[in-house]
Amino acid sequence: MIGEAIRAGLKRDGFAVDWVHDAEAAAQVLRTEPFELVLLDLGLPGSDGLQLLKVLRERGLAVPVLIITARDAVSDRVQGLDAGADDYLIKPFDLDELAARIRALLRRKAGRSAPRIEYLGVVLDPAAHRLTRDGAEIALSPREFALLQLLLERPGVILSRAQIEERLYGWGEEVESNAVEVHIHGLRRKLGAQFILTVRGVGYRVRPAP
Repeated sequence: MIGEAIRAGLKRDGFAVDWVHDAEAAAQVLRTEPFELVLLDLGLPGSDGLQLLKVLRERGLAVPVLIITARDAVSDRVQGLDAGADDYLIKPFDLDELAARIRALLRRKAGRSAPRIEYLGVVLDPAAHRLTRDGAEIALSPREFALLQLLLERPGVILSRAQIEERLYGWGEEVESNAVEVHIHGLRRKLGAQFILTVRGVGYRVRPAP
């Protein structure tokens, strides 16, 4: 029930969420698929979550890890952080706090300290899900917002359609063949045809700053 509530809450906040239920499955999927962040419960079936964390760090996996657990002793928190966790959140917790901690870890991973992203007169506020351009607010769908955030986090990087789909959709979500193109078209209609450029045969990027 907690896992399903977390997944539903984070999806409402625009995150794509994949969920595995035990340490062995987590270890396997983290070998083969890239993730931006891991939420790790310590009370996993089959193997303790702390042991999984140690294995991931020994393997050299640098993905941020946020522990979510009912173990609230100071010694548990110290042990988790010393094992390689980037943050530690004790159940029960508020989903708004969880989302804020996730945003903070993702900012740190991207090398940003400011909570908002500003580029070419566009200001993206992930916490408020708000976009303004030259002070005027622009309404975006949740997918458009998530896609624009992907592109603005690293303006010089070209993202392929496959990379975008991977970041916007979780397992089991139906993805139309032209879904990314539809979202790109929507953003261009609202931000101007030249704000997002197509690199033919490669993918998409925001236009470079002058």
